This record gives sequence, C-alpha cells and structure tokens, in this order.
Amino acid sequence: QVQVVESGGGLVQTGGSLRLSCAASGRTFSTYGMGWFRQAPGKEREFVASVNWSGGSTIYADSVKGRFTISRGNARNTVYLQMNSLIPDDTAVYYCAADKSGVASGRYDVYDYWGQGTQVTVSS
Repeated sequence: QVQVVESGGGLVQTGGSLRLSCAASGRTFSTYGMGWFRQAPGKEREFVASVNWSGGSTIYADSVKGRFTISRGNARNTVYLQMNSLIPDDTAVYYCAADKSGVASGRYDVYDYWGQGTQVTVSS
C-alpha cells in the first residue's frame, strides 16, 4: 500500500524556521513530481511549492518565494520544504503530494497520492 508521510511540523515564532519532510513507503517516488500544499482553517487548500522528478525544476507560490525552498533527497524518494522567515499567515496544515507525470505542478488535481498533513503554527 502506498503511503505518503509528512513530518517536521510544529510551533515556531514569527521569523523562525522549520523543515518539513515527506517520505514515501510502498513505492518509490524517485520518478514522481512532488508538491507541497497547505490549508488554513476556513480556507481552501493552496499550492506552496513543487519539484519535478529530477529536482532540476521548481515552482513556488508568490507568497513563499524567497522564503521557502523545496528540494529532493539524494535518492529522490524524500522531499523537503525548508521554511524560513515564517509569518503567522503561514499557519496551516501542510500536505505533501506525488504526481506520476514527474513534472512540477501547482495544480492540486494532477496529484495521485496525498499525505495526511502536518500542522505548522507560527505565533506572533
């Protein structure tokens, strides 16, 4: 059974940093495009960042450009989201997703597998 598992969420003060990790089990995601999305209470799920299968192409939401960095591990089966200069508006449940096509995409409907999410809370 395929599972996508996020970790690394927590509580941090404004200006702080967190690194989220996303790992796959039951399947290798080294050829998949991977993305991070987030959902705040009362809001729709929104795109954060995505990376293609090789790690050579990335895209970001305007709201996180220059603050967040998405990357793949050496075996390309793990994906990270380094979040710096966090602000309260970054508070949300963060979800990792995998896309068979292998490309980087900001469209949530192209992703085939989703994790359960990890909570990130930024205090003011």
